[in-house]
Amino acid sequence: MGLTSNAMIRMGFFVVCALFWLFPEVLGASETAAAPPSSQAWWVWALILFVVTLVMGILAVLGGVGGGVLFVPIISGFFPFHLDFVRGTGLLVALAGALAAGPGLLKANLASLRLAIPVALIASTCAIIGAMIGLALPTQIVQICLGATIIGICVLMLTSKKSELPDVPAADRLSSALAICGVYHEASSGKTIDWKIHRTPLGLGLFVIIGVMAGMFGLGAGWANVPVLNLVMGAPLKISVATSKFLLSITDTSAAWIYLNKGCVLPLMVVPSLVGIMLGSFIGVRLLKIAKPTFIRWMVIGILAFAGIKALTKGLGITFI
Repeated sequence: MGLTSNAMIRMGFFVVCALFWLFPEVLGASETAAAPPSSQAWWVWALILFVVTLVMGILAVLGGVGGGVLFVPIISGFFPFHLDFVRGTGLLVALAGALAAGPGLLKANLASLRLAIPVALIASTCAIIGAMIGLALPTQIVQICLGATIIGICVLMLTSKKSELPDVPAADRLSSALAICGVYHEASSGKTIDWKIHRTPLGLGLFVIIGVMAGMFGLGAGWANVPVLNLVMGAPLKISVATSKFLLSITDTSAAWIYLNKGCVLPLMVVPSLVGIMLGSFIGVRLLKIAKPTFIRWMVIGILAFAGIKALTKGLGITFI
């Protein structure tokens, strides 16, 4: 009996996790450098991470955000792990979800390669630069910038609007030259949508900033990709969401290699976090049918705001919790 593509992806994911767990030296990570100063057994922290990321995975699906944007501020703010290791793990958390979803989105003709490739070239290059900057800066400065960024994401989530089918009167010269356009079938209405984009230079310029921030903070970039693709460049919402998810598999891979090369990827953190996020996502998909979106959205914004303030005050040396 043959395996489905989803079964093969899950099997490969758990095999990789098992290898990382059994042979941590292949990553070149120093566990003593990142281990929290505690007398607790190593497995206690792994268990706590698994439980927290399991809940995080559920909330990420219900709140419509990526796991990375929740992982980094919460783990860095409330766990005694060094920020470099948290950011490295956060990139792999975001990458795991993107790799799991990417093939299906491409097969469904929702993720657009024509739109993704030029954006990916810019964002992935800038993500490498961002990762280098993040590792070179003092931890306190990165923590302050992270807190300010998370609070900015909360404001973006509160104020930004989404357009199912943006009005694009005509494609601009750059998008026409690159042939960035496409057709997809909208199942909800039964219509075939012929889409194109505009304001391409502005959108590509914004992805320079997004790439740097993704690599610097280890957040992934889904929170910024979708508004730029949808509201600035005029891609339909479904195309924007699907292409954004596919983009993470390229952008986060580039930045993750920098953290991996610097020894900032620790199997003790990566394995339970990835397993927890993935299992939580599976549960979240099933709960999505009965959950109230408005309540979940406000809850996620509240958690992010609290974690952002915590990161900001931690960087400033202010203790409030």
